[in-house]
Amino acid sequence: MNAIIATFRRDAALLWAGGGGALAPLGYFIGAVVLAPLAMGPDRTLLTAAGPPLAWVAAALAVLASLEKLFQADLEDGSLEQMLLSEAPLEALVFAKGAAFWLVVGVPLALAAGPAAITLQAPLERIPVIVASLLLGLAAFIGAGLVGAAVAAGVKRGGVLIALLVLPFFAPPVIFGASVASGQDVGPALALLGGCALFGCVIGPFAAAAALRLQAE
Repeated sequence: MNAIIATFRRDAALLWAGGGGALAPLGYFIGAVVLAPLAMGPDRTLLTAAGPPLAWVAAALAVLASLEKLFQADLEDGSLEQMLLSEAPLEALVFAKGAAFWLVVGVPLALAAGPAAITLQAPLERIPVIVASLLLGLAAFIGAGLVGAAVAAGVKRGGVLIALLVLPFFAPPVIFGASVASGQDVGPALALLGGCALFGCVIGPFAAAAALRLQAE
């Protein structure tokens, strides 16, 4: 348990200390949703219809842009070998890394979605649901992203490979999340988002751990 907590704290600290690494996806997301209304014009109907899907796409791409170094640094500095030799299961350590990523990167993105949704003409009463749906959606993104980051850990400039691997798994949360943000089928869409998040949190660490063992060999 100590190794799992230490991994969580280490990754959370590195995400904040790594040259504003945690702030980069947040800035990307805010910039995208602020520029979108300027590009689409003042038509409120168009903003209301296109804004929620754009916000979800921006959140997905913000996470995707941050995945490349998730395991690459561990492979380069020998931390991966220490994780493999630890008494804690590698799957649990990978889950801790994903949880740190969700807390440091995902939660600020979800909270920023509240003001961003207002700029995209979302009704105020829908803001809490939008934030909650993004918390679930970002957990699903990160669960899938763990696998892509682990597979591409030994590949220099593996961002393209990660994108090819994980984008198909990003599609369902984007579809269901956009439905929540648009006010359509909120209950079923939230349930499906929860299923995507649960699937990512359970399957992601096991698949990523298997990929990391192959990288170590």
